Amino acid sequence: MWDKFYSKNGLAAKNIAKELIELEIGKKIPRVSDFCEAFSFGRGTVQSALNLLEEMKAIKLEARGHLGTFLLGKDDELLLEIAGIAPLVGSMPLPYSRKYEGLATGLVEAFESKGKRINLTFIRGGINRIESIRMKRCDFAVVSKMTAEAQLLQFPNLKIFEELTHNSYVSAHKVFLANSSETRIRQGMKIGLDIESLDQSRLTLAEVEGIDVQLVPVNYMQLFDMLHAKQIDATIWNVDEKKMIETFSAVEFQSPLARQLSLDTSEAVIVIDGNREDEIKQKWNYVTKEMILKVQALVETGEKIPRY
Repeated sequence: MWDKFYSKNGLAAKNIAKELIELEIGKKIPRVSDFCEAFSFGRGTVQSALNLLEEMKAIKLEARGHLGTFLLGKDDELLLEIAGIAPLVGSMPLPYSRKYEGLATGLVEAFESKGKRINLTFIRGGINRIESIRMKRCDFAVVSKMTAEAQLLQFPNLKIFEELTHNSYVSAHKVFLANSSETRIRQGMKIGLDIESLDQSRLTLAEVEGIDVQLVPVNYMQLFDMLHAKQIDATIWNVDEKKMIETFSAVEFQSPLARQLSLDTSEAVIVIDGNREDEIKQKWNYVTKEMILKVQALVETGEKIPRY
């Protein structure tokens, strides 16, 4: 059946498939003459293309006489494949917390609910995820709002495609201390700093401003072990990582700037290449942030098993 798509009828079917991806079930499809005018094909070619899409079970149509022909059903994933439109590829934070697992599951299930597929890749560090867009390895990146806004200043072609509301990225950041008798960062302490995490590094620098401390380069996968071994005295991290919050003393920020910055680190946003916005919109069509957040909440409360 797929060999038929290498014919003139098949080329017409690919173009029509792109149009029908956007059309809601129950709506009237464009007239044959409309397709002829849009794609410069004859009536016979367009009709054969529609028949081919029906044979493939990509669409189900119903002719209603003078009222026109209506779309009764469609397989969006199959239409995307026929149209040559590959699934979106998104870069996510490593899924070490229920919140990130919920976000990944929410994206997958929100797309599936609309008959679409999505592929996720997991990359450490928001800057690295942004780089995956710039290098065209991914179609979108999930980062905090703070990271997104900082990177947009540097790369104006990037764009925030969707904002997912506060507490969708992390619940909060706090200062974690190796010694439970300590109540704040003080002079002489060794502080873990992950330069690949813009959120963590900016919050850290804001919190230690004016305090004579030693900044120790780490990546966030090492934070727990380095605190536990007292190789560092303190670090800033989010409270969603269960092992951290159950093991170490966690205190609020002392710095007003750090407290202000932390508000924008709690919100997840979807960043894309602004030059590809129309293409991304076409593939994202009908997937809402409400669907994503609903599933995320169910994963966080344990009512849904993560699946990504």
